[in-house]
Amino acid sequence: MDPVIIVGAGPVGLTLALALARQEVPTVVLDEGPGKDEVRPARTVVLREDTAALLERLTAVALGEHGVRWAGWRSLRRKQVMSEIAFDEADPAAPLHIAQHVLTHALRAAIADEPLVKMVVDSRLDSIEQERSGVTAHTRGPQGTWWRGSYLVGCDGTRSAVRKLQDIRFPGRTAVERHAVAALRAELPWAGQALLHRMPPWRQSVPSAGEVTARPLPDGVWRLDWLLPPGKDLVTPEILVTRIRETLAGWTGDPTPAYDLLDTGVHTVHHRLARRWRVGRVFLAGDAAHLLGAFGTQGLDEGLRDADNLAWKLAVSWHHGPHEALLDSYQAERRAVVAARLRAADQVLPVLRSGGGLRHIVPGAARGHDGLLTDGHLGRGPLGAPGAYADSPLAPRPLEAEIPVDTPPGAPVTDVRVTAEDGSFVQLRDRLGRGALLVVLVAPGTGVWDRKHWVSAGVMPRLAAAVTALPHPAELLVAESYPGAPAHSVLLVRPDGHLVTALSGVRPADLYAAAEATVGGAVKEQAAAGSGVR
Repeated sequence: MDPVIIVGAGPVGLTLALALARQEVPTVVLDEGPGKDEVRPARTVVLREDTAALLERLTAVALGEHGVRWAGWRSLRRKQVMSEIAFDEADPAAPLHIAQHVLTHALRAAIADEPLVKMVVDSRLDSIEQERSGVTAHTRGPQGTWWRGSYLVGCDGTRSAVRKLQDIRFPGRTAVERHAVAALRAELPWAGQALLHRMPPWRQSVPSAGEVTARPLPDGVWRLDWLLPPGKDLVTPEILVTRIRETLAGWTGDPTPAYDLLDTGVHTVHHRLARRWRVGRVFLAGDAAHLLGAFGTQGLDEGLRDADNLAWKLAVSWHHGPHEALLDSYQAERRAVVAARLRAADQVLPVLRSGGGLRHIVPGAARGHDGLLTDGHLGRGPLGAPGAYADSPLAPRPLEAEIPVDTPPGAPVTDVRVTAEDGSFVQLRDRLGRGALLVVLVAPGTGVWDRKHWVSAGVMPRLAAAVTALPHPAELLVAESYPGAPAHSVLLVRPDGHLVTALSGVRPADLYAAAEATVGGAVKEQAAAGSGVR
């Protein structure tokens, strides 16, 4: 069968290629550039727990050694500390801040050792043709070339050629916010902590420019972002140097603080959402499908979740034939999550950015604003938390044995320690991304006994037989505990780490029905009649 064509060699496209390769799906990655990334210290990304784990799983690189996991978070308003949060050294909830070129280098290095991924540089897409059996793409370059693929995914960024060639609208708002950005080496009082400073006292004369953030990077480097006033005023080097000096002086108390300026730029936040993320065998992911980035949340985080969601669905269809309902669910799930994030940001931004706002008339409103901003920066709440697929078309019908646990159906699972089928202890997230469903039995006490003593006892033989009979390959794991799950409960987890359901005990019929729905089998025939190439 033909490979999957991926257009775009940024972090999302490279991640998708590796995720598909881990599921034995070959890909061709069309890179418009020369295959190298410009070193830009001011171009960085903030990764949350789930996306950092995804990249570390795919690259086998400990990204924390190349970036900085925040030691804490500090929020100030004028001279008052509004909130302060500390993270333990090994706390996976601590956001990871890393330069984008470092991240891309790790992905490219992993791809260099992956025989199922073919990288093609200096190739610009200029046409796409679809038929029922596949898709053909033509690229311009030193020699014009036709590429044949089973599917094609546009990961080619804001000005996506794939999106334009498929005539997909990309409505939204332009220049929602602008930030002046600088990467510099300096000694700040909050080593390892990220900082949000609203209305700093040295900027009181310019209320619309009263917000600055600082995020640590390795080797004493910091990324600083200043919220710019509305408009398109040019940010000159002189203006930026003035901001750097006054900000560092305000934080350190030194009128002439020492610093080494490494890189500068202007970051413009747009809010856009593609009308469609699938047209037949063509899909969109990352910035080609959506633009968001307020409150310090990076669009890359959602783009990586796009790749994780789409990879296992394409792999199922590549290996087992088209599963139209499964492929359609990519748009239904991911577009709904990103749309909710955009709506939340559009509702909150006018209140947070208004000159007076509610803080003058509602007691405690300023602290509430700080809480909203903190949630966004730390990847929590409606502004920052990973989305749940509660209303997914893949959700199973209500099951008789279903029970509630601390993870709602459709939400990412908690990363607990589990015993694998070979008897080794691993983290649950380490078993994701292989294309198989995960069935987790919660069995207290199993962690202190050799596997041979309990693998053939109690409910295990019956559960193992039920897992073998599922309509899609599944791996049986055993956990000592799971938050909110009683003993002998059984969890079904998707290949991308979202909970399908939790069942009370071993219920083969319910487990089969949930697994069938998860791969689109329950509605496959109905969906196939109305899908195909659109």
